[in-house]
Amino acid sequence: MLGSKLDILKQEWIDVVFSGRNKAYGAYELRRHNPRNTNRALLFGALFFIFVISLPTIINQLEGFIPKARVKVKITDVVLTPPPPDKKIPPPPPKEPPKPKVEQKMFPPPIVKPDNEVKQDPPTQKELKVADPGQKDQKGDPNAEIRIDEPVGNSDTKQVTEDENKIFSNVEKQPEFKGGMDKFYEYLRKNIKFPAIDRENNTTGRVICQFIVEKDGSLTDVKAVRGPSQSEMDEAIRVLKASPKWTPGIQNNRPVRVMYTVPINFTLGSSDN
Repeated sequence: MLGSKLDILKQEWIDVVFSGRNKAYGAYELRRHNPRNTNRALLFGALFFIFVISLPTIINQLEGFIPKARVKVKITDVVLTPPPPDKKIPPPPPKEPPKPKVEQKMFPPPIVKPDNEVKQDPPTQKELKVADPGQKDQKGDPNAEIRIDEPVGNSDTKQVTEDENKIFSNVEKQPEFKGGMDKFYEYLRKNIKFPAIDRENNTTGRVICQFIVEKDGSLTDVKAVRGPSQSEMDEAIRVLKASPKWTPGIQNNRPVRVMYTVPINFTLGSSDN
């Protein structure tokens, strides 16, 4: 007829459809110009899309050709206040030097003057037996240290004494069980009673104990830091509290209190099983 391939948008088909009809009607014109209108719409749409996408680039390019208006700069006068004056804190007054060990008697420098103009007599030999000559009368402190070529004053110096109850951890001579540590462990083997419940459960291990060896050698503040069981820790504490006195620790040639740590092993021999 008009071809094997059917295409209703071809002009031949439009003429067949509108054969014997009023072609002046708007539908005929719309169908006849439809391909042209469709292609035109696609072309304009694509051009508009490309224009929208390229608009920022076009604007940036145009800004390079158009000179920018000068920016108005507002100048404001700023009045700077001077910094506050530097208030220097005066240093504290120097401490008064301590008193000398021996009293001093003022010994005026020898100046030749008539006898009637002498206002102060020099110290007598009797006074210099118990006092040293000095620039002024000065009370002494028998407990003060001897100071040579150092200023002296009226300040009382207190002798710093070490705390007698201080507990040491390291001393010049460590405390020791009388007879040595071999005797100490022999004492433990003879007096420790293995707790029955730990014997049944085969609980063995090491108990770490701490105590203070006092100045007289007695053990105080005995405690178990850790151990395999509470019953073994209690047994170790009991035996240490019943221990004979130790030889105390020595620091600066005098006995002191010393914190001591000792391990006690709880083991089961073949005869105990």
